[in-house]
Amino acid sequence: MKRLGLASIHNRRRQRSLTDSRKAKGKIWPNLVRGLKSFEPFQVVTSDISYIRTAEGFEYLCKVRDVATGIVLAHTMADNMKAELVTTAITKAKKRWNLPKGCIHHSDLGSQYTAKDTQTLLKQLDFCQSFSRAGKPGDNAWSESFFSILKKETVHWRHFQTREEVRQTIFAYIEGFYNTRRVQKRLGYLSPIKRLNQYSEQFLVSVA
Repeated sequence: MKRLGLASIHNRRRQRSLTDSRKAKGKIWPNLVRGLKSFEPFQVVTSDISYIRTAEGFEYLCKVRDVATGIVLAHTMADNMKAELVTTAITKAKKRWNLPKGCIHHSDLGSQYTAKDTQTLLKQLDFCQSFSRAGKPGDNAWSESFFSILKKETVHWRHFQTREEVRQTIFAYIEGFYNTRRVQKRLGYLSPIKRLNQYSEQFLVSVA
């Protein structure tokens, strides 16, 4: 590309941060995943919020993703960024995948994640809440990379007219492609679902 004078159009787009961590200042928030070298399925899940422009206004997307397999366990979309956007996604992930007690839920210090409703729900589920350090988006690179991929492959350079249109598009991408068919280098060129199946097969062999 350099020899031919070509450059990626994706590098020219700018994203605004949605994290408002002003209310989180002055308190010590634990980072439970820093230093972990390997992960088992459903040991750590990561969550974040992003936005997509439509002719009807911004639509906000919250997802919960398993770190080990890369599976998007659940997602929710709404026309606002209230804490309910996050708690709904967590509740859906728990219900769909029966996440175990002690599961670490990792996010940034956004007000939706430090909100009382979110903290209360995670305690009720016996999940451990973990946070990125302030000003360190790399602490939640799993979420950053997912949103980058999603937007490059299905959002950038499209003009969504309605919220319903973008909701259907994101659902089809996550459930019909990303989880089931999109291979990832870090997963050994397997899709997230195939990687989970591989873990399951390895576990069965180890206990046989």
